[in-house]
Amino acid sequence: MNHQKLDVAVLGATGAVGQRFVQLLENHPWFRVAEVIGSSRTAGRPYGEAANWVLDGGPPDSVAGLTVKALEDNFTSPLIFSALPKEAAETREFELASAGHVVCTNASANRMVEDVPLLLPEANADHARLIEIQRRKRGWTTGAIIANSNCTAMPVVMALAPLRQFGVNKVFIVSAQAVSGAGYPGVASLDILDNIIPYVSGDEDKLETETLRMLGELNGDHVLWLNAAVSASCNRVPVVDGHLVTVSVELEARPAMDELIAAWAAFRGPQPVPQLPSAPEQPVQYLPQIDRPQTRRDRNAGNGMATSVGRLRECPILGYKFAALSHNTIRGAAGGSILNAELLAATGYLGDFQPMLAVQNAV
Repeated sequence: MNHQKLDVAVLGATGAVGQRFVQLLENHPWFRVAEVIGSSRTAGRPYGEAANWVLDGGPPDSVAGLTVKALEDNFTSPLIFSALPKEAAETREFELASAGHVVCTNASANRMVEDVPLLLPEANADHARLIEIQRRKRGWTTGAIIANSNCTAMPVVMALAPLRQFGVNKVFIVSAQAVSGAGYPGVASLDILDNIIPYVSGDEDKLETETLRMLGELNGDHVLWLNAAVSASCNRVPVVDGHLVTVSVELEARPAMDELIAAWAAFRGPQPVPQLPSAPEQPVQYLPQIDRPQTRRDRNAGNGMATSVGRLRECPILGYKFAALSHNTIRGAAGGSILNAELLAATGYLGDFQPMLAVQNAV
């Protein structure tokens, strides 16, 4: 066993999601931030000065003194987390993977590339095997690209994954998405204060496609998408963190309401997912109160990694309806990508690095 921490780099480290990566990786049992990468404007400066810190507290002391590197530089860290904008990610992530790095990306640019795993470990850990196809197809030995989903698709998939056993036929989604999902400075205050904006660029298409891919089955060298119809409407609301979705679903088996609640309560990812350091003890928690989940009260469940579900009731159109909530910059972004990297480490995709798995998670 190798108990030494693995050096990691963070691309886009000065942005809002990049800062969340840096924050969540502080004191991580397996990984250590060794390199931070910013824009040409911030390169060459100490991270503590270059990052306009928008999260609570400040940059960790262990990272504040690191010199920000430019995106075109060479990096020594075998594992790279990407919080790049879509345009920058599209080519640079493949360049880094071809150079031998494992890139866990939060960017949307390469999520739907057929040989790039789109991972939500509790729901589709086996899709990580696409890395073997990816490496063989592209001639890579150690490099790889692994994506996590759109931050709003995440609570949808986490809530629906336990219900696959009942046969998911149709899904209707309406979102209420926090402003942090737009990055920083994000949505102008005069647009979002006292307002709801019924448009989030690109997200409706992502919900209607990424959801089906993540809930699909790995079949040889590709993923067979879930055979279901999905319709989504996305809204930006004046909340800082936490994406709430209301979901109506048609289930083939017509289970009783109690069966759905039992399925959520029993849901766990396959081994080794429950033993990973960032994995919540209970990925989906059902809240029986009539007015929950609520963003301010429930977004930090499971250290921001759990999905809270509530308000299950009959839908006169599709059969069932409920609300689901996740923290969009933790589970829906940086935390989800870190959990993906932990899965890769535990299943041998990070070379010789062999971490020690926890016997039991403390949440």
